[in-house]
Amino acid sequence: MQNIQIINRIRAKLTRKLFSIACILALIATGCSHSRPTPIAKTWNRKAAAAYLDERERQWSEWPGATRDQGTFCISCHTSLPYALARPVLEKALLEPKPSVEENVLVDDVVKRVRLWNRIGPYYSDKDMGAYKTTESRGTESVLNALILANHDAQQTNYETRVAFDHMWEMQETSGQLQGSWPWLQFGHQEPWEADDSQFFGACLAAVAVGIEPAEYRASVNIQYHLQLLREYLNREYSQQSEMNRIALLWASAKLPGLLNSRQQQALVDEILKKQRADGGWQLAPLTWKWKKWSLASFVRMWLRPDGTVAPQDSDGLATAMLAFVLLQAGVPANNTQLQRALSWLARNQTEQGDWLSSSPNKRRRLASNSGHFMSDAATGYAVLALMDSHTENQLAANGHSYHNLKSATVSH
Repeated sequence: MQNIQIINRIRAKLTRKLFSIACILALIATGCSHSRPTPIAKTWNRKAAAAYLDERERQWSEWPGATRDQGTFCISCHTSLPYALARPVLEKALLEPKPSVEENVLVDDVVKRVRLWNRIGPYYSDKDMGAYKTTESRGTESVLNALILANHDAQQTNYETRVAFDHMWEMQETSGQLQGSWPWLQFGHQEPWEADDSQFFGACLAAVAVGIEPAEYRASVNIQYHLQLLREYLNREYSQQSEMNRIALLWASAKLPGLLNSRQQQALVDEILKKQRADGGWQLAPLTWKWKKWSLASFVRMWLRPDGTVAPQDSDGLATAMLAFVLLQAGVPANNTQLQRALSWLARNQTEQGDWLSSSPNKRRRLASNSGHFMSDAATGYAVLALMDSHTENQLAANGHSYHNLKSATVSH
């Protein structure tokens, strides 16, 4: 009798699990995920992209939630950083005589916080947000400040940029398991930039920042010890990372020699291309997972976000933009068939508002809200970088294409 009761309980549990899975599949089949604007079928619009990025950066800098000490605002990985990297590229392409107002505001904010480093409050403090948030804030900010100013300076180093790098090296971990990395803001499992594994992503950004500095700085005796720690950390932790973090390392390795060897780079490129979807794009959520093995939990994760809402199953703006950009940075030829398909996906998926749509892999957000734009902000910045890559433009021109007829270059799967 007891055995029969045990068997019945097991059957009941299995039935509930199967029913839950069936409900998930039914929701997906009937399109119960939150509605998204339908992308217009056209070639991409540089002016619209610039207008969207400017407006979103203005909104971010004026948003009370981003306000910080002494009239400054915090720099975000989702809005401010992609903006800082992409907007100067659009400025040149659009033949604008000077940086936009929003770009100047951003750079001035970074410079002010660098100058006041020892007198200005952190993004978040232990008192307000809990243990380690002051250190995490300083570590995160030091890397973002150095990268933004290095990118802004191009091939020269201004005084504030050098000071920003000094702050960055001061914040580097020099002992323990995390030696070589930086303290990084963590808010639970908020992938891909504020999670418990985002410290690796931050170290990759630090490597990118050093890599775009002039060669004489990279060769400076004063930073060789720090570079050694950084390389050792990235190499030591590489195999344990999510694919999104390893993609960031591929980007860093294209800027700073000695992070990945050619075999490792090629293996990662092959892995990325293998996961491309039939339409030329990539799905975001699986790139943020630390995949271990198939289980009921991993199966459910394919269909549900951590908050229990149905995860988007279509190609994503951020995933496609980031991967196309990094593949180009890693030296994949722009006439590569799969890369052409990715660039074509980007060219035809810009919305009328000028952005590329992406949604959080963590929770369902209202797309019209400020936080609902965060992932699309990042997608737009990296889409611009991918589409405006000089190697891409030169290659497309050599093949008789241009950014204005890129859609016609789509290659069937």
